[in-house]
Amino acid sequence: MKKALILIQARMSSTRLPKKVMLPVCGKPLLYQMYERVIRSQYAGQVVIITSNRKEDDPIESFCVHEGILFYRGHPTDLLDRHYKAAKKFRAKHVVKIPSDCPLIDPRIIDKVIGAYLDGAEQYDYVSNLHPASYPDGNDVEIMNFEALEKAWICANKNYEREHTTPFIWENPNLFKIGNVTWFPNLDYSLSHRWTLDYEEDYLLIRAIYQELYPHKPNFRMDDILELLERKPHLKKINAIHLGKSWYTNHLNELNSINDYKTKYVQILNG
Repeated sequence: MKKALILIQARMSSTRLPKKVMLPVCGKPLLYQMYERVIRSQYAGQVVIITSNRKEDDPIESFCVHEGILFYRGHPTDLLDRHYKAAKKFRAKHVVKIPSDCPLIDPRIIDKVIGAYLDGAEQYDYVSNLHPASYPDGNDVEIMNFEALEKAWICANKNYEREHTTPFIWENPNLFKIGNVTWFPNLDYSLSHRWTLDYEEDYLLIRAIYQELYPHKPNFRMDDILELLERKPHLKKINAIHLGKSWYTNHLNELNSINDYKTKYVQILNG
């Protein structure tokens, strides 16, 4: 079976929730809990934490050394450069990008996206489950071949293209062969179910989900979370004030290919 290099980007300096990746859940840092979920992917080759070369991110290196996890340190704000140089160092042919704010990510979703890419290796340069998104927010998976990543690294010149790694790719379908994986037809939880980690309220929800599920089933899946939220709907209210928020919202006038997101976001804002 083909394997892919999976890169998990992480930092300590989040402005909205500082040191969020090291917040504790069920006795372990969230970054460790997420790493444990990612390595369950059947397509996971090397899984590498990529952080910045700033001193404030030294604790992430120390964590990786202590846990025996591969890591790479690079540019603090140019995430495209960090991903590219990490991929080059580890001699990757297929590169998976997963942000560290997805501690509830389901390995089966990772497999579905990577599998779709590998099955159409001659057909796609890049596949994600984000354009358009349909899974609950916090299950972000993007995979690309090294050549596409290198082309973006050479050509991308806008700040948001460098900061967010892949916009140059998915904004230029004339240059890249792009695919997308959706959930079920007409089923879209991307803005109604927020399982990503940006705010204190997000952490409180994620911690509550772990406390409910992890002691009995450490490898709980998306279906387990959805069933829990059906049984205990009050949990969804914990971070409801942040539904629909994304880095996209700061670039609505610049991005050309997120009309679907714009429409759904306006609907969320209007209730």
